[in-house]
Amino acid sequence: MSANARPVRYFEDYPAGSRFEGGPIVVDAAEIVAFATRYDPQTFHVDPEAARGSFFGGLIASGWHTAALTMRLLVENYLSEESSLGSPGIDELRWIKPVRPGDALSVRVVVDDARRSRSRPDRGLVRSSIEVRNQRGETVMTFKAMSLIGLRNPGAGAAD
Repeated sequence: MSANARPVRYFEDYPAGSRFEGGPIVVDAAEIVAFATRYDPQTFHVDPEAARGSFFGGLIASGWHTAALTMRLLVENYLSEESSLGSPGIDELRWIKPVRPGDALSVRVVVDDARRSRSRPDRGLVRSSIEVRNQRGETVMTFKAMSLIGLRNPGAGAAD
């Protein structure tokens, strides 16, 4: 989905049980090295030759790089510029399989819970389970996210 075609959604569009998917985004070897050189300079992230002799048998993306790519997918396919108010955090982040150059990552989001704020009636908290998969359908990363989302109609209905 291009930046011009991003979804327009508000809190009301994220009921518990709803699902969203997006991707793919292809992982580039040069980007793996550039990211890791700056932020996570472990040999298996920055030196393709040395990485071949590592436990991983080749170059892999930093988990933080995978998280950044996932954020891009979430912005393009799940969150809405009109209503996204940031996040108070994530829980249970797990890097399950290495991400390698050429992998095509996709994201699947399931809304676990959505509650209107009692103290701020113009927004709600959406809790979601996020799964990142490669082109073979293998799960490479999971986490639980909390998103603050603005309401389309803040005056409609009472807060929980």
